[in-house]
Amino acid sequence: MSHPASSHRPRPWGTVGAGIAAVAACAVCCAGPLLAVLGALGAASALASFWVPALAVVAVAAAVGAYVLHRRRRAAACRTQAGPVDLGLPAVGPARDTEHTR
Repeated sequence: MSHPASSHRPRPWGTVGAGIAAVAACAVCCAGPLLAVLGALGAASALASFWVPALAVVAVAAAVGAYVLHRRRRAAACRTQAGPVDLGLPAVGPARDTEHTR
């Protein structure tokens, strides 16, 4: 028994093929930016493999420099000079009567 042409069911291969083509187009479209992001991450990690040890050296040098400056300033603050020190206070002397001196 043959089926009439109007009752013939279409095979889903056309729809599956269109879906596969859409997935492939999406993969091709998004592959460039994804590869660029992954490449940038790889380059950043390669740079960090050199930068982090250098940053540690800079941090240690800064800590040593801060310690040396602290010691120098502390030693300078502890030194005193011999002799009189001006305190900036008014001198104590006899009271002046300004009315009788004219």
